[in-house]
Amino acid sequence: MLTLARSTTVLQGLLLLLCGVSALCAADVDVSGELRTWHRVTLTFQGGETGENAEPNPFRDMRIDVTFTHTESGRKYVVPAFYAADGDAAESGATEGSKWRVHFAPDAPGRWNWRTQAWMAEDVAIDLSDAPEPHAEEGSFEVEESNATGRDFRAHGRLEYVGERYLRFKGTGEPFLKGGADSPENLLGYADFDGTYRHATNKKEGKASTDKLHRYEPHVRDWRPGDPTWRDGKGKGLVGAMNYLSSQGMNSVYFLTMNVTGDGKDVWPWTKHDVRDRFDCSKLDQWEIVFDHMTKQGLMLHVILQEQENDQLLDGGELGPERKLYLRELIARFAHHPAVVWNLGEENTNTPEQRRAMCRFIRETDPYDHPIVCHTFPNKIDEVYPTLLGFEHFEGPSLQTNDTHRNTVKWVRESAKAGRPWFVCLDEIGPAHTGVKPDADDPDHDEVRKKHLWGNLMGGGAGVEWYFGYRFAHNDLNCEDWRSREAMWKQTRVALDFFHQHLPFTEMQPADGLTVSKEDFVLAKPGEVYAVYLPEAAETTIDLVPGQYSRAWFDAKQGGEIDEADKLVEGGPGTRLESPKQGDWVLLLRRK
Repeated sequence: MLTLARSTTVLQGLLLLLCGVSALCAADVDVSGELRTWHRVTLTFQGGETGENAEPNPFRDMRIDVTFTHTESGRKYVVPAFYAADGDAAESGATEGSKWRVHFAPDAPGRWNWRTQAWMAEDVAIDLSDAPEPHAEEGSFEVEESNATGRDFRAHGRLEYVGERYLRFKGTGEPFLKGGADSPENLLGYADFDGTYRHATNKKEGKASTDKLHRYEPHVRDWRPGDPTWRDGKGKGLVGAMNYLSSQGMNSVYFLTMNVTGDGKDVWPWTKHDVRDRFDCSKLDQWEIVFDHMTKQGLMLHVILQEQENDQLLDGGELGPERKLYLRELIARFAHHPAVVWNLGEENTNTPEQRRAMCRFIRETDPYDHPIVCHTFPNKIDEVYPTLLGFEHFEGPSLQTNDTHRNTVKWVRESAKAGRPWFVCLDEIGPAHTGVKPDADDPDHDEVRKKHLWGNLMGGGAGVEWYFGYRFAHNDLNCEDWRSREAMWKQTRVALDFFHQHLPFTEMQPADGLTVSKEDFVLAKPGEVYAVYLPEAAETTIDLVPGQYSRAWFDAKQGGEIDEADKLVEGGPGTRLESPKQGDWVLLLRRK
């Protein structure tokens, strides 16, 4: 129970609302959306009139779960519904209404049958153990194949963990390598979202100032006619920013959904920053407009559920009623997107038992089993991650480290030994005050590119997101313009393109010991293909399985076509290699 002194009021209110629920029937359900695979299909239900601040509490005391069953395969998804005020809250700003809603993403064409279960009882959204018999209705709809193309994730299907160290798209089977923005962490602290404000100032000596909400005005020019807005043209700055990142070839964005008492103090899903069981319908509908656009632009939602400063805020860190309501609401509203990763928290300090409980609840509630990861302090890596090795509801570390290559290789290997390979991503580099500097301060980004970008990918890692520190312009809390790191986006795109175009990387393993230099990174499918990253122009030797190999050089900074040499290399122990020019290069050796 969240509170103790409300039973009489709740029970009286439930009797009044019950009429609306009992009247719900299949004819009163509106099915909307594009009715295509991987696209959002929405069912809107008519219930009793209520509101965000009403008693009984529509977020706690009413629960609708909808089971979707594919006729041909028999596959089932149980999807939680949510209270949606008047059903148009993003535009109306409504806090009251009689609409409940469920978002569903079908994964196959054909007929889908749906069946509701609706309960009205005190705290039934938290616990069904004492719930009354549910009210049920049913119906069906037909789904066609997706017509999405290009970067739109709906053209590729749901991004899934498949027991390998790379996620794959369910629709196409393609492996996924991440490249994107880790900053600003308070992406959703945006002035155009309803109910968004800073609940306290955050001005610390030497730290980034957060005295203003984000507006992203430099990216208004990146908004295009036909792109979404809300409430008379709001949202162009953030929508335009997502267009810009997509245009740079990025495919992931990291953001907090709750930073109460944290660094930014400007992001939460509730009606107020100090409320824990009532959600802001119009704000969350506006978040959904942005998330839907991100999906269409090929940007994964990397959802950071909490940060170190507030990971004890809900239920003292335990999986209690506040945390369950928070997670259930986010899953109900946003889990239908094809590319979502749930992150247990930035610099997380929950106990191993608390992390596992949170993972289990997310897995039980999320119908699509989106991957779950965790970020922690660099000095806690060897304390936090061993407790999660082999755990069936956890898929990988979200690394904060400056020792990128070693940690990537370590957790790729340790997780494989535990029988559940992790996808190992680099999500923050140090020092904390620096991260990735703006191009104006570091136009070449040599250290970041060499140690971290190629360090992760050549270690068998699944990709990177770039953190902006707190001392430089457009930093982790006040970034307004992602063009400030355009050179870094280009270099990231160069690396990702090389892997996708030239390497069977899902079949390759880290193999640094094959070269004589300790500075080289090696990824190999022995006897067939080898990639050798040389951070500096140099001569090295590599132990190859005997045979003839074609040799090609690739410019790791500038990209471009690979430099195909016309002579063959005779493989064997101690094969000599020398990079063609100054700078960092990748040698590609393929068995003839």
